[in-house]
Amino acid sequence: MDKKTLNVVWFCTDQQRYDTISCMGNQHLRTPNIDRLAEEGTMFTRAYTQCPICTPSRASFLTGRYPTCTRAFYNGNDSFSKDEVLITKLLADQGYTCGLTGKLHLTAAEGRMEKRCEDGYSLMQWSHHPHDDWPEGVNKYQAWLKEQGIDWKEVYGGRYTSMSKWPPTENPGFHGKEVGVCPEIHQTTWCVSEAIEFIEKNKEKEKGWLISINPFDPHPPLDPPQEYKDRLNIDDMPLPLWKEGELDNKPDIQKHDYIAGGQNGGTDSIIGMSDEDKREKFRDYYAEIELIDDQLGRLLDYLDENGLRENTVVVFMSDHGEMSGDHGLYWKGAYFYEALTHVPLIFSCPGYIKEGLVSNALVELVDIAPTLCELLGYEVPYYMQGKSLKKLLCGECRPDYHKDAVYSEFYSCLVGCHDDIFATMYFDGRFKIINYHGKNYGELYDLEKDPDEYDNLWQRKEYQDLKNALIIKNFDQAILNTRDFSMHRIYTY
Repeated sequence: MDKKTLNVVWFCTDQQRYDTISCMGNQHLRTPNIDRLAEEGTMFTRAYTQCPICTPSRASFLTGRYPTCTRAFYNGNDSFSKDEVLITKLLADQGYTCGLTGKLHLTAAEGRMEKRCEDGYSLMQWSHHPHDDWPEGVNKYQAWLKEQGIDWKEVYGGRYTSMSKWPPTENPGFHGKEVGVCPEIHQTTWCVSEAIEFIEKNKEKEKGWLISINPFDPHPPLDPPQEYKDRLNIDDMPLPLWKEGELDNKPDIQKHDYIAGGQNGGTDSIIGMSDEDKREKFRDYYAEIELIDDQLGRLLDYLDENGLRENTVVVFMSDHGEMSGDHGLYWKGAYFYEALTHVPLIFSCPGYIKEGLVSNALVELVDIAPTLCELLGYEVPYYMQGKSLKKLLCGECRPDYHKDAVYSEFYSCLVGCHDDIFATMYFDGRFKIINYHGKNYGELYDLEKDPDEYDNLWQRKEYQDLKNALIIKNFDQAILNTRDFSMHRIYTY
């Protein structure tokens, strides 16, 4: 196969946990199309984000560089560094036609169309989130609704009428139950429809094409269409992970958010919620993922019907996870629990990428950009810091090892939420350590003995030697991962 003729479908959901896929053992929802993609490709069971927040994560996997080095290590940045090179720009320079539908979020989108860098996208159907929060015509999804004669405020019954301010603007007519728009006009459906139209226009191009499909779901607010809510029985849903007293020896920010509500009071506190309320939140979250699954299936069917599957690399992933009430927390923040840092990641291209392979190797989202370079037949640029997965995907090395450890960071990422937190995570597949730099506390978990991360071992006397060794490893990881050769040293002096 001439790898330079391969196309790319890059499907990135927003805030989807790793454990929301049927074939990974979740029996509370149905994801037949994600399962199908995994059967036709390689699924990674231990993939981790470089930051549990949107912009830093996206900047990292689009450049193949760690958030610190991209300097986009928080949400709300006015601009993106002109020195950073997105994989889409690199491919566009090689003749690829690149398009995007949905969210990009490399720069701030509060009340404005985010400032674009040289991103390589010739098509930009931008819709950061579905709400009508921008001047007319900016949110392409809202523009499409208006072309159909649909009034968003009449059809949307969710909790928030606006997501552009913090905290979000409450809907005065909200009666306590989220009611999203019907699936035919949902933003996820629109994203896939726009992607199919892009592919249809470009499928004959010799140089190849790439389409980024970035719906807002399953990011809160949890507002799936009613028919998707009705698919799932609240009584069949799980309860969040919780062990009485578990926050007693964990960071104060977690205790605060447990009481005030996730993301420093940005959403509901779990205190006082009934079990039914907690299960309902899982129901609505899973319903959004089932809609995503159906739309992924529609896209895969289109590729099959047009003979495109065997020359198209399909990547399915999410930028980070969602706490979903685990440990008494909702949404995201300076937390490094599995629910937030551990994400889905699948690569598929029948006949090229190994089919039906389930890899438990430790991998990172920063590895995606160099992987696409090698899969498409290009040398990995000197400035990328991720490690290509190509040999693993193509059966050229053992499938159960890629890296010794994974690394994630939170550097004052969110305005009004954990502003003073600068933290890093090191996880070697068993032990996870979180250092809160400049603070006198931390977290240490043994996921072999405590897979649900209830027991913080940071202060335990018998773990002090291990803690000290892991602190050194985390420090080494922070330095060695972020070695930056972007100035391209090519001379001896």
